[in-house]
Amino acid sequence: MFQGILFVPHTGIAWEHLPQELGFGSGMTCWRRLAEWTEAGVWPRLHEVLLAKLRGADALDFSRAAVDGSTSGR
Repeated sequence: MFQGILFVPHTGIAWEHLPQELGFGSGMTCWRRLAEWTEAGVWPRLHEVLLAKLRGADALDFSRAAVDGSTSGR
């Protein structure tokens, strides 16, 4: 399911065209899970966990990072 959620925006295909033979489940099920997980706040938590693991492994390199303060913060 997670791989299907990543595959669709990466390739730009429509959810309903997610190939069943890839084994990710139906595109519409992936879409529903994406909506449910977004509502549940899964993505910001996942981001925090991944950053913590990368920091712990000393695998982050901010030498090329850029900060953009143009968002409204809403």
